[in-house]
Amino acid sequence: MEILITGANGQLGTELRHLLDERGLAYTGTDTQELDITDAVAVDDYFVTNQPKVVYHCAAYTAVDAAEEEPGKSINEKVNVVGTTNIAKAAAKIGATLIYISTDYVFDGTNQGMYTEADEAAPKNEYGRTKYLGEQAVAKYADKYYIIRTSWVFGQYGHNFIYTMLKLAETHDHLTVVNDQFGRPTWTRTLAEFMTFAVEKKLAYGLYQLSNENSCSWYEFAEEILKDTDTTVAPVTSEEYPQKAFRPRHSIMDLSKVEATGFKVITWQEALAKFQAIIADQPK
Repeated sequence: MEILITGANGQLGTELRHLLDERGLAYTGTDTQELDITDAVAVDDYFVTNQPKVVYHCAAYTAVDAAEEEPGKSINEKVNVVGTTNIAKAAAKIGATLIYISTDYVFDGTNQGMYTEADEAAPKNEYGRTKYLGEQAVAKYADKYYIIRTSWVFGQYGHNFIYTMLKLAETHDHLTVVNDQFGRPTWTRTLAEFMTFAVEKKLAYGLYQLSNENSCSWYEFAEEILKDTDTTVAPVTSEEYPQKAFRPRHSIMDLSKVEATGFKVITWQEALAKFQAIIADQPK
């Protein structure tokens, strides 16, 4: 086995599978039915038996609000910390290269400038806490690894903000969206391309940050998504839209380390336009 994808049926895992299919690259994809990443013995046995050389660890618990209280809190811990630790140890045992996906939620959002890879993590919600513990597990146990932090992920193959906005626009003339949380949207295609780029170009192992270029608020993102519809969008504050999990107010990540590798990062506006063209061609 050359390539293993965990969480292969998720939003990112599915995007990655399609990218590898286009390139004619063989891989094996697992989800919970094929491999329970929270079972250390099962993970170790699977890796020893199949000997993957590259492991794209896309499996994760991503229900941010549900992670704040039981039962989601326990599942979040088990998948993002225990599961990732099991994967990191198993990858190291057989000498596999591990690619782990993390999040801008490892930051508290108080930095008015861009966060670099060297900035201290200070997660303020349960999801961010467990993803950061996952980062630490990868760095501690894996020998050959890429940790890739990303943010505001959207793609063709899962639930995300764009689909939510477009669905609401079918039945609403007016929507309100928070305008005091700033970050970088990320197309799963761009993320999947960088994941494979890092491996193929044999980039230096370590921590990278990857999103699409330019930043915005959720309100500005929604306005761009709905600009060709009859639905209007109005800005509101986070206080007017309370959620269980804390969201960083300003989690714009510096992309210069990725861009210095020669990887082309398109803007989120370009990525959104390409994505919307793709879904516009899908059968209704």
